[in-house]
Amino acid sequence: MIRGSTTIVEILRQFPDGEAAELMRKLYWPCPHCGGALREPLTMAAVRHRNPPRAVLEAFRALERGELRDEHIEAAGIKVARAGGFR
Repeated sequence: MIRGSTTIVEILRQFPDGEAAELMRKLYWPCPHCGGALREPLTMAAVRHRNPPRAVLEAFRALERGELRDEHIEAAGIKVARAGGFR
């Protein structure tokens, strides 16, 4: 089961056909492509990329169940402001 502490590299290994990398691409995450932060937990990657962690977690869990829908991607793809403003 995918948890908030599941790392990017663990997720990519779980989906060797590229489904997870494709979801990350739709969320505008370069993680699977740039090689950076691969050992970062999923929820920390969501925060770093300014996406809502709970929605991101639910999107990857839906992918795991084979139930990923556009609604999951839309909810997870929202960019939110960081505390203290943008950097």
